Amino acid sequence: MNAPLYNTEILRLAASIPFHERLAAPMASVEKRSPVCGSRVTVDVEVDGEGRVSALGMLVRACALGQASSSLMAMHAIGRTPEELAEARDQLTAWLAGERAEVPDWPGLDLFAPALEHRGRHPSIRLAFEAAAEAAAGARG
Repeated sequence: MNAPLYNTEILRLAASIPFHERLAAPMASVEKRSPVCGSRVTVDVEVDGEGRVSALGMLVRACALGQASSSLMAMHAIGRTPEELAEARDQLTAWLAGERAEVPDWPGLDLFAPALEHRGRHPSIRLAFEAAAEAAAGARG
């Protein structure tokens, strides 16, 4: 039996995005947009002296899957390095593309297993991770 694409946990995450306001003066800001569905995620970051994300702000205009993915990214991004964010992005991309069997090493991403067969949904799921990795790298300079 196939699991539903939109389940209770995905909808709960979509409705409870942390850091859902933009930062006043971010060190870096990146917007990513899905050409498939038009979903858009903007991520603002500040990093500390060690290059770890110390503050995060977001503007999320996406479908429920994109919102849920943004929520999961934001819940665990503080304290991460740009390299850790890039690794999560790369693992997520490979998993969605079927190039990696293991669920990405980021809490909660197993929720998107029902979306694996829906390729048109993948860009929206990746947006927040792509924007966060790029913004963190840019903030560290």
